[in-house]
Formats: sequence, C-alpha cells, structure tokens
Amino acid sequence: MGKTEGSRSAPGLSLRRQLLLWLLVPQIVLWSAAIYVAYTVALRYANIAIDQGLFQSTRALARQVKPLGDGLFIDFPRAAQQILEEEPEDRVFYMVSTPPGRFILGNDKLPQPTHLQNPQYNHPYFYDGMLNGQKIRLAALFMSVGTAEAPQTLLVQVAKGITLRKRMAHDILVDTVLPLSILMLMTSLLVWGGVSHGLSPLRRLRRLVENRTVLDLAPIEITSAPAEVRSLARALNTLMAAVAHNISYQRRFIADAAHQLRTPLAGLKSQTELALNETDPHALKQRLQHVHTSASRTVHMVNQLLTLARAEPDQQNAMPREPLDLTRLVRDLAAELAPRVLNRGLELECYADVPPQIISGNSTLLREMLTNLVDNAIRYAGKGCTLTLRVLAGSDSTTLEVEDDGPGIADSDKEKVFDRFYRVSQQIEGCGLGLAIVREIANRHAADVVLRDAQPHGLLVSIRFRTDAH
Repeated sequence: MGKTEGSRSAPGLSLRRQLLLWLLVPQIVLWSAAIYVAYTVALRYANIAIDQGLFQSTRALARQVKPLGDGLFIDFPRAAQQILEEEPEDRVFYMVSTPPGRFILGNDKLPQPTHLQNPQYNHPYFYDGMLNGQKIRLAALFMSVGTAEAPQTLLVQVAKGITLRKRMAHDILVDTVLPLSILMLMTSLLVWGGVSHGLSPLRRLRRLVENRTVLDLAPIEITSAPAEVRSLARALNTLMAAVAHNISYQRRFIADAAHQLRTPLAGLKSQTELALNETDPHALKQRLQHVHTSASRTVHMVNQLLTLARAEPDQQNAMPREPLDLTRLVRDLAAELAPRVLNRGLELECYADVPPQIISGNSTLLREMLTNLVDNAIRYAGKGCTLTLRVLAGSDSTTLEVEDDGPGIADSDKEKVFDRFYRVSQQIEGCGLGLAIVREIANRHAADVVLRDAQPHGLLVSIRFRTDAH
C-alpha cells in the first residue's frame, strides 16, 4: 500500500547503456553473421577450386585409357601414379572401372556415384564420400569407349581429402575476419564517442538542475543543445513557471488571509477581554453578543477562504468533474435556499423548466458558486427585492443567470468586485470573497462570467457553460 510503480520495480538501465546496447549488440550480431557468411562463401569457392582440379584430373586420367580391339589400353606409367599419391596430407585417389562394378585400375574402395540414374557421358559429377573413415571429395566422369557392336561405359573417378578445402576456407576466413574485426572495433569506438557526445547536453541539463536551490525557479537556458533537449528544457521551464505561479499565489493568498483575519480576531480578543472584566449581567450579555457576531463573521470568512482554496486549479484532481444536470442542480438548490431568502425579507423565483442540461462539472463547487451568488444578492439587494434564478438552454451552451432588482453595481466596479477582499460598500456585512469564488469556480469549469445591469434596475450575473466542456 502506498508504493508507486517506480518503487516496486527495479531501477532500469541508464539511457547511455540502453543506447550502447541497442547500437553495439546489433553490430556483434551482424559481425557474427558476416563471419558465418564469409566462411560459407570461402567453403563454396574452395569446393569450386577443388572440383575444377578433380575434373582436370579425371580428364587427364581418361585420356590415358584408349580402346584397343575388344579391350582397353591403359597408358598410365608407375611414375605418374607415384606423383598422384605422393602427397601424404592431401593424397589423390583414383579408380577406373567399367560399371556395374568391374574394377580396372586404382583404389577399388572409392564409393560409387549411386545417386545417378541416367548419367551423361563426358559430364563431370561431384559428390562427397567416405574412404577408410576419412571424408573425401570425388569427381566422376562417364565415358563411352566401346564400339557400335560392343558398346562400353568407362567410369573414371578421382578423389581427394578435404584437408586442402578446410585449409583454403580457413585462410580465406582469417583474411576476412581480421578486417571485419578492425572495422567493428573502429565502429564501436565511433558509436561510444557519438553516444557520449550526444548525451553531453543531458549531462549539462542535469548539472543545471542539480546546482539549483529549491527556491531557484528561473528558466533553464540551453541554446546549443539538440531539439529534443531544448524541448525537455522548455517543458521543465513551463513546469517551473507553473510552480512559481502557484507558490506566488499561495504566498499572496496566505498574506491576504492573514491580513483579513487579523482585524476580526483582534476585535474578538478585545471583546472577550472586556467581557471578562464586565460585572453587570446586562452589559456582559451585550459583550457576549458582540463576541458571537465577531466569531460568526470570522467563521464565515474562514469558510470562504477554504472554498476559494478548493476552487484553485491545483486542486483539479482533488475535486474531479463529472457529467451532471445543471437544471436539476439549480432547482434543488433553489428549494434549499428559499427559507434563507425569505427570512432576510426577499422573494425568490426560479425558472428552470428547460430539458436536462448536461455539463461536465463538480456539483460541490457549483453549489458553492450559486450559494455565493445568492448570498451576495441578499446582502447588496436589500429587503423587499426579488431574486431570480434562470437556466437558459442554447445550441452549444447552457447559461445560468442570477438577477436581483436592487441598486446594482456601478460600471467602474463591475471588474473590481472579482478581486479578492474588494467590497463595494464597507457598510454591508461581508468579506469581499463571494464573487472572487464565483469567478474561480467558473474558470475551473471553463465558463464565462459577465455582470450586466438588470432592467429597470439591479444586477444580472450571467454564467455561460459550454455543453461540450470536459
């Protein structure tokens, strides 16, 4: 309970390590793939070279076999045989036969090309086989050496071990891997340096933030950084500007609240001191009545200050908005406020007969707003006046109106009354926060507040809500 997602998970890799992993690991994979491809290509070309040599050997050996009457004349001296067989590490094996298995010359253990069904004459065939447990490469050449009356097929086979093939593939691989490795090392160094250089603006930004005090909210200046870092700096500057604004507002709010509460609390203290020294019961009762009145005013001011604090933008998450019917809210609140209005000697009329008007809002704040408008009208309109609540439906908006037929407000004061602690008349009881609260709550709901003169006299407060507000 109470742990954030970041506290539950292990710390991740740094951005530097992530970039190096994403850049270097693919290089290693590509380097390995390149080595494999180089070895495969080297082996292929080594096979081609060996096959060409085997093919030439089969042709040379086939030329030594000549038809003679009903038989064959083989001109293959012993010296030539010794030349073919003298290399111990890369020995050449050969065999001459007449299929299906009549051995004539050479090593009779060479494997036959059994995979061929209808072999072509004078066309070489290459395949792998085993001889005495050793893997060998063979070339087979079929030749027609008989006559029309007695056709014969001659099979000439020449084989060689794979030692030379492996050596050639190894040499080609070594000659290829060394340049690739050097190239990869140089590329890795360039990647390392590029990542370090690319992240240097972030390190500078970190130092600029780390070296600040908690009260230093001045903008961060990074002009030569990449666009992404400048965007991050702008986002931080926007955040710090918002924090500075909120801190400034809180300081101003606390200073104003302390200034406004100082006078009623000082009066309350003076009244209690006089009451403590009073011996006359009738005079003591009057003192206590003054204490009660002063305490009620102080409580009202504290409640207004708390309402104003709840309406602030930084309380957006604490007071969420949801879809609600403004028409029903006005009708219900009018019924609750009617006794208070009647007790103060005024009349209350409510015109909210339009269909449900759904807006996105917070019912608690909207009730506070409407209550402040009614209380403000009660104080300034005076006895015998009429208060009228209206809900007007538009095509894309809903308007809430609170109208009274009292003395109204001068045009010069229509904007000032939204300032905190501003009062049109010092003779009327109040703390000057009512309309300031109304504007804060309206702004919270993206609504517009307008003060106009009522006809023939009085004040009309109009609040327009957009029906598509979220």
